[in-house]
Amino acid sequence: MTDVFPKGRGPLRPTSLVERRMSKFMRSPPSVRLAASVIVTATALIVVAGGVLMRVFDHAEYGSIWIGMWWVLQTVTTVGYGDFTPNNTAGYLLTAFVLLEGVAFLTIITAAITSSFVARAQRERAAEAAADEAAGGANVAARLDSLDTHVAELTEQITKLGELIRAAPPSVQ
Repeated sequence: MTDVFPKGRGPLRPTSLVERRMSKFMRSPPSVRLAASVIVTATALIVVAGGVLMRVFDHAEYGSIWIGMWWVLQTVTTVGYGDFTPNNTAGYLLTAFVLLEGVAFLTIITAAITSSFVARAQRERAAEAAADEAAGGANVAARLDSLDTHVAELTEQITKLGELIRAAPPSVQ
């Protein structure tokens, strides 16, 4: 099998901040705090960029960037009051992108959060099972020690009984 790394080098490291963050995000399940910050940041970026683009593409309907951002916020959250609607093809395409991006992004992040909860629950259950197994092993050992003590006592009593029987054999009538 051939190496995928350059000769004499290990795996390539991400060079940009975004690449490093994405690599870290993909290697380990995100914490709830990290996932929430990603959701908020991405939604804010989509709202601002979409508002600016909608103002540029359909300036007749969207008199300011704020109205465009209001429209994107409604669209990305799938509320869609209908008070502002695009009037040209570029606006329709931007609407389709914002809808799909918002729904897909939130779905992916929700799945990531759920998987982190599941992974955490699995780790906690595994730790509990290990603790229960260790406690169960200690209980078995204690019961075996108790049985050893009882067997030793019974052996001693049988020995004494055997000595008594040899000293005074029972009479047969």
